Amino acid sequence: MTAKIIDGKAIAEEMEHEMRAEVEELKAAGIRPGLAVVLVGDDAASKVYVGRKHKACERLGITSFDYTLPEETTEEELLALIAELNARQDVHGILVQLPLPRHIDSKKVLISLDRTKDVDGFHPVNVGCLLIDESPLPPCTPSGIMEMLKRTGVELTGARAVVVGRSNIVGKPVAIMLLRENATVTICHSRTRDLAEVCRSADVLVAAVGKAEMIKGDWIKPGAVVIDVGMNRLPDGKLVGDVEFAAAAERASAITPVPGGVGPMTITMLMKNTICAARNAARNREILCGDSCAYVSPAPGDR
Repeated sequence: MTAKIIDGKAIAEEMEHEMRAEVEELKAAGIRPGLAVVLVGDDAASKVYVGRKHKACERLGITSFDYTLPEETTEEELLALIAELNARQDVHGILVQLPLPRHIDSKKVLISLDRTKDVDGFHPVNVGCLLIDESPLPPCTPSGIMEMLKRTGVELTGARAVVVGRSNIVGKPVAIMLLRENATVTICHSRTRDLAEVCRSADVLVAAVGKAEMIKGDWIKPGAVVIDVGMNRLPDGKLVGDVEFAAAAERASAITPVPGGVGPMTITMLMKNTICAARNAARNREILCGDSCAYVSPAPGDR
């Protein structure tokens, strides 16, 4: 068996085509979606990622507000900037690029965000909304994974899904989303006994551990769908995922490549959340009504 390649780049391009129409609809109503991205420090990988977000905004007609702050920026200065962005009507989405310098409390920063502008889906209230199936702005990578499965035609109802990795960013939220689609979900981690055997039980396997090619090809159930979230650089410079791709592709029915799989979807879902946040802001001001996004009315303290 040779697996079908789930092309995240192609799916992302298809979604961008759909989102351009949404942006034009909002512009016709007098609203241009705006995304503020805040980067503190000189992390090279973060700079590349922020650049990709800026280009995606340009393609879609979303206004991009970029704030690159020096490493020595204080927590108070960062919180003051966020308070300013929370208050601006032309900023619909705010993303603070992680990781932050060690002298800044990332939890305090995330809590300071207006939850209706939290396009990363990391605010504690938005995390709680995800748990009770009322998430207006779901986390980008997990929602991108779900969109890939949907557009690939993967049937999740009754399927056994195994998630390897329990991070707050990917593992836990994607497990909740899979459960919402009626999959039977197992979450694995570094202390899971007989990890290989658990993986072999999966109809859908999501690998999100951040360890190069940890999931071996013979861990894959014949016919399984494999979503590889990992992005690991080998000593020779090659990028690989968490799954031993070539061997896994001989057993899986469908698999995401690295790069070109989950990565492009993360940025696309960030753009989608920004558009949804702009639409929700429009509804709140009684300018526009639509059904594209879940809606959350901001509490007085969140405005």
